[in-house]
Amino acid sequence: MNKLTIRDAEPAGRRLFLRVDFNVPLDSKGAISDDTRIQASLPTIRYGIEHGAKLILASHLGRPKGQPVGSMTLRPAAERLAELVRSPVAFANDCVGPEVEAQARGLAAGGVLLLENLRFHPEEEKNEEGFSRRLAALADLYVNDAFGSAHRAHASTVGITKYLAPALAGFLMEREINYLSKAVENPARPYTAIVGGAKVSDKMELLQNLMKFADNVLIGGAMAYTFLKARGVEVGKSRVEDDKLELARNILSFGERRSIRIRLPEDHVVTEKLEASAHGEISAGGIPAGRLGADIGPATRAQYAAVIADSKTIVWNGPLGVFEIPQFAEGTLAVARAVAASSAVSIVGGGDSAAAVHLAGVGEKITHVSTGGGATLEFLSGRKLPGVEALTDRE
Repeated sequence: MNKLTIRDAEPAGRRLFLRVDFNVPLDSKGAISDDTRIQASLPTIRYGIEHGAKLILASHLGRPKGQPVGSMTLRPAAERLAELVRSPVAFANDCVGPEVEAQARGLAAGGVLLLENLRFHPEEEKNEEGFSRRLAALADLYVNDAFGSAHRAHASTVGITKYLAPALAGFLMEREINYLSKAVENPARPYTAIVGGAKVSDKMELLQNLMKFADNVLIGGAMAYTFLKARGVEVGKSRVEDDKLELARNILSFGERRSIRIRLPEDHVVTEKLEASAHGEISAGGIPAGRLGADIGPATRAQYAAVIADSKTIVWNGPLGVFEIPQFAEGTLAVARAVAASSAVSIVGGGDSAAAVHLAGVGEKITHVSTGGGATLEFLSGRKLPGVEALTDRE
């Protein structure tokens, strides 16, 4: 990575504005139900504490639409962080203003202050200059560890860097960029891309970019039925994007011209309705009228697993079936287990596929499980991420 990191600064005694991604799920009582994103930034936070920085943490939570919403306060995140770092974490009732500035000035070396939800102010998402300047007034140094928000040009990820320089990467940001770069820069071969999810339109750029590098492309999820129909296979009443059939044909033709092996499901778990009580049955080849595809079938799982086992680089984005319904989850879980068993460099991106590897109990066996959803997708699609571009280049 050619960006400066927190290691390139001397943070002792300085106020360090650390953009983190604490956009964590909360249950009906307002308690954090999954603290993965908080834990992901602990190495950077602990580094700051141990090196005597005065840490000012900032994040968004949910979509409050530019106004305070009680159910979207970051106070539970402050309480959970205090438990994880085993030291007090102060909480600010706002993210800008005289009171917050006084709290920031009053921090002792190694102290931590978490600001209230950035998105309680509409200026955050607008990347408004005045708001960026007010955020910058809180600190002497800027570090971005929120890879999951790097695809957004917001005040706390881009605007603030005009007033706090240099702009440094935290350890999570550095790790994400380094591993995701391995997927698109001189990857070890054979290279296998596994792409699932509901819509071809959502994954079009991803597919087109990965096919510049891939030797194999394994397609699953609802988007597979658009490709199957484009090949003339019967898909019953499966979800199909008819306006993307020509695009699907073009992608298949491109693969043939480049000798890329694009594999589509050869058998399916089909059902009449996608609901929790639905019964699944195996259908080889096409899908009968009145049925829709809900998962890849056992023959396809075995075929995909064999390709995965022979790979040296694996990039996976998107589930291969309706895995939130247990009887249609086995295809996705089988792929997760196959990826984990492989000796390849394995990179899993996207919320659903990341959830799948954890559901399968194999998260620790994956080389890198990305914390980014949209940011990971855009990076692998070949787009520049504003939050990464705003970081200071290493000379």
